[in-house]
Amino acid sequence: MTRRVPLLLDGAFRDSASADWLPVTDPATQKVLWEVPMTTADEMEAALASAAEAFLSWREVAVSERARVMLRYQHLLKEHHDELGELVSRETGKTFADAKGDVWRGIEVAEQAANVASMMMGETVENVARGVDTHSWIQPLGVCAGITPFNFPAMIPLWMFPMAIACGNTFVLKPSEQDPMTAVRLAELFVKAGAPKGVLQVVHGGKQQVDTLLNHDTVRAVSFVGSVPVGQHVYRTATHNLKRAQCFAGAKNHMVIMPDANPQQVVNQLVGASVGAAGQRCMAISVAVFVGSARDMIPALRDELAKVRPGAWDDEQAGYGPLISPQAKQRVLAMIAAGVEEGAECLLNGSDCTVPGLPDGNWVGPTLFSEVTTDMRIYQEEVFGPVLCCMTVDSLDEAITLVNNNPYGNGTSIFTASGAAARKYQHEVEVGQVGINVPIPVPLPFFSFTGWKGSFYGDLHAYGKQAVRFYTETKTVTSRWPEDDVVQEANMTISLK
Repeated sequence: MTRRVPLLLDGAFRDSASADWLPVTDPATQKVLWEVPMTTADEMEAALASAAEAFLSWREVAVSERARVMLRYQHLLKEHHDELGELVSRETGKTFADAKGDVWRGIEVAEQAANVASMMMGETVENVARGVDTHSWIQPLGVCAGITPFNFPAMIPLWMFPMAIACGNTFVLKPSEQDPMTAVRLAELFVKAGAPKGVLQVVHGGKQQVDTLLNHDTVRAVSFVGSVPVGQHVYRTATHNLKRAQCFAGAKNHMVIMPDANPQQVVNQLVGASVGAAGQRCMAISVAVFVGSARDMIPALRDELAKVRPGAWDDEQAGYGPLISPQAKQRVLAMIAAGVEEGAECLLNGSDCTVPGLPDGNWVGPTLFSEVTTDMRIYQEEVFGPVLCCMTVDSLDEAITLVNNNPYGNGTSIFTASGAAARKYQHEVEVGQVGINVPIPVPLPFFSFTGWKGSFYGDLHAYGKQAVRFYTETKTVTSRWPEDDVVQEANMTISLK
């Protein structure tokens, strides 16, 4: 019998009463791994009610004790690192090494959540007026919600609930229905770490369940990572209902290659950054912009990409795994066909990729286009597959203009030996995360993940200090303690005296 994915409601893991269940399949074989429920309306209400009740007591728990829960949690995550990596691999098809990287980047955020006390310090000024002091407190919001995508089923939930809960909030997590068991296992370890009943709830489903979170009065803030259309819907609906929202959406990340860059370094880094994880990363490099004579590196890039082959998660020779679903594969194949039809030169076409022994996998081989222009679909849309577009320009200024004219602004990088070129690029480019000789500049969690433009809707970003600001409110207190025999005269102005 196929295992059913449980809910976490009111401190207990339980089967849903839903009559509507979806299969969760292995992307390499199409075998059903387990079934995930579309959480019922009553179960959604129960989760939100439990979170609201738990908040009343959790917010009063000392910040040092909240931090200790996170210390225990990150220790358990490290103990179960390989187990979690295998679970990620089975659900997503990622290679084991890549899946363990997914888990580890999440663990780093849990470690930062254990440092929450120092990030929640307020401010104090004595004698703002005679005998008057002012200080600020950082306090939690209430019930927060997170909606996470399929491509990083460990890292992205760990971006969200550890920081929110460490700040004193409670949290309702709705993971992707395509790989939900990783989130459930994260929740099991969180409960084992000593998280009190109701502090974390895990529900499953699709648009109906998401809309419940977005429209429910109990939810104060919503975090989302996913596609552009869904991100726009989440942001508009949440803010229409006067909630805070941070929504990370699509990307079209460019790597600019200067003529003085080390050719082997460029090729090696482009191969991993473009087709690693089958290109299913919001920070993947999908456009390589060669400046001047740097275009001479393209043939070597094609040769190295041709050596990469996809395979099963436990195949140590595989460069990456399958796409998440047959639908995702068909979309990428359609994008490749559109690139050919629109006149791009296809130097390497992975449309007919097969993997011996796994005929039903969602395989797409490395694909490389040159002579790509900005009016082509493969440039305008996020492919989310192992497809790299090459473009050529004559100068760094042209490259900067190209990148800045793109509607997305998630990540970019420049490869160069020139400090002047790197300085100019990092200063002038209109992208939130910039790498210099680093292809995928995802910041460590003491900074924040700072996408710009159409890649992000909101004001405050994920993890780091900005996450604390997102999940908290500031209360400012102004106080005077006069001597018993001192009586203040009536003050008819707004000035402190």
